[in-house]
Amino acid sequence: MFTTNSQAQDTQERKVVQLSGIILNADSTSAVSGVNVYVPRKGRGTSSNQFGYFSMPVAEGDSVVFSFVGLKNQTFNVPMKVEEDKLSLILTMAQDEIALGEVEVMPYPTEEEFKQAVLAMNVEEIPLDRGNLSPQMLLRWAEQMPASANENFRTFQSGQMQQLQDRYGPRSFPLLNPFAWAEFIKSIKRGDLRNDD
Repeated sequence: MFTTNSQAQDTQERKVVQLSGIILNADSTSAVSGVNVYVPRKGRGTSSNQFGYFSMPVAEGDSVVFSFVGLKNQTFNVPMKVEEDKLSLILTMAQDEIALGEVEVMPYPTEEEFKQAVLAMNVEEIPLDRGNLSPQMLLRWAEQMPASANENFRTFQSGQMQQLQDRYGPRSFPLLNPFAWAEFIKSIKRGDLRNDD
């Protein structure tokens, strides 16, 4: 009974203040977005926005934890006596360099079993078809190959340009373009579309 009353008095006496601030990386060059800002005792919190800014109400004496994957956790203790109703904070978070152990992925449980499987393999059973190396077959495969890096880049850039154009207005419709119709009529008069066969 007495502990409940003392806890109730403690929460009533502690003033609630607005804690806000900006979270930067270790060299203070850029903001860190998505940092978890929470009070473990109360089970409530928030996260920093795209500019590294956060704001949340806390009570005097609360411990505020800042956590982010790849950065070291930091704790800020709210002072017991705060003169104003707000606190501002600029926090820099250092990188947490964790060296993970090496993981070897093998289809066999042990290295010895893998070696035995390799030694037991009969290479003569694997057929080697020399016809697959004929120039006609290689040419057909080259025609069916996916696009090169240059073609992929050009396609990506044209898609980006199309998205940029879509942002500022509707796409142009070639059938309603008078200049395209004029070019089409000129090409008919020149005979570009005539089939000589």
